[in-house]
Amino acid sequence: MTETPWSEDPADLIAEGTASLLRAGLKLGHLRLIVALDEQEKVSAAASLLNITQPAASRMIAEIESILQAPLCERLPRGVILTPIGKVLARRARSVLLELREAEREVADLRAGRGGSVFLGAVTAPAIELAVPAIARARALYPKMDINIQVDTSTVLVRELLASRQDFIIARVPDDLDPRLFRTKMLSSERACLVVRRDHPLIGQGVVRLEDLTQFDWVMQPSGTLLRRTVERVFMAHNVPLPSRVLNTTSLLLSMVLVAETDAITPIAYDMARFVNRPDKLGGRIDILPLPVDIWVEPYSLITVRDRGLSPAAEVLYQLVEEEAARSASAPP
Repeated sequence: MTETPWSEDPADLIAEGTASLLRAGLKLGHLRLIVALDEQEKVSAAASLLNITQPAASRMIAEIESILQAPLCERLPRGVILTPIGKVLARRARSVLLELREAEREVADLRAGRGGSVFLGAVTAPAIELAVPAIARARALYPKMDINIQVDTSTVLVRELLASRQDFIIARVPDDLDPRLFRTKMLSSERACLVVRRDHPLIGQGVVRLEDLTQFDWVMQPSGTLLRRTVERVFMAHNVPLPSRVLNTTSLLLSMVLVAETDAITPIAYDMARFVNRPDKLGGRIDILPLPVDIWVEPYSLITVRDRGLSPAAEVLYQLVEEEAARSASAPP
């Protein structure tokens, strides 16, 4: 690592733009390495990800630092961490690499006669309520559009969005991230509920008290996830002990199987519960517990990365999701 001292503000150093850095000798390989170092936090792992040797990666780091006239990363006992300048450059590098990926994708689509590719992520409720009908309309309008959708927690989806593996997502910005990194459009609150198997001991007893729920096994998302925190707040607000027998999983399919086969309880989005509660889904074996309180999760939003444009295909699907959200908001309950 070079020992060149620096005192410039990172944003000021990069303010001249990527073009000036490229003129100074910064290459696309350098940008890929910076992003890999930011994600892997080890030179060896970053080198392996780029299919180069560790000495080659170290030489590239020295080249980058010579161009920047500032240290790129700091060596730690178990790896490396980017300096503030390195962090700023990594964020800019992701945008540059994403634009190149989009250009390559659009050229390939034009050559193949396809309608473009879209990568969308969504949490469960809007995936069912908004993404599915929007995708159906996109398919009807552009049959050759290549659409990829990932359904996961907001924490995972936002990380994928920042890593340029998603064009846009329907989720929530986690509390530990700077909201200024994103452009958001709030869509709707999400209602949740508790589901059990159709012949569960609590079914048929009318409204179920929260106190009666703690004696059963639970299947929930890991601690700290939004839906779990919301359910836990409901219990705490009514001075009821939290469930103690909990199986943690992010798999909705596994949750539904466990609920269908045991006396376990799981919280899920209300729209998903209505879907699986249909007689033609899971054999009608799932039922919603009547509770004395409603469970509302904080609103979800359409989220993109600030200063990162959408491809034409992604823009089409984004607008269709917006239209579905407006239609859903105006529909009678």
